[in-house]
Amino acid sequence: MSSPYSRIPALEVRERAACMCDHGDTCSSFAPGHALHLIQARLASATPSDWADAIVAESDARSGFVVVRTLAGEEVALWNGTGAAAAATPGTPVALHERYHVLAVGAARFNVLRG
Repeated sequence: MSSPYSRIPALEVRERAACMCDHGDTCSSFAPGHALHLIQARLASATPSDWADAIVAESDARSGFVVVRTLAGEEVALWNGTGAAAAATPGTPVALHERYHVLAVGAARFNVLRG
């Protein structure tokens, strides 16, 4: 004689998944504003005419927000969880690739979320 199948109830998920950069660790996501994917970096490098020069107007390393002003006068707010705000202090010249969401600060490249 077999025993009846006892089903274990599913646990309710109460918290959404968070990227590791939210906890001060290495970024585990390639979503906009998180880690820069190799293909994203290569696509941005392969389309040099899409880069726009800009100057950092504001940056807040604690929140990850950077505000840049393009040479055309447009102000663009960006967010990055991997340190772009710490690298891009106010007055720093940068380049923004809006099609592939890449911010270049010197030799460093960051995946940014336009906010």
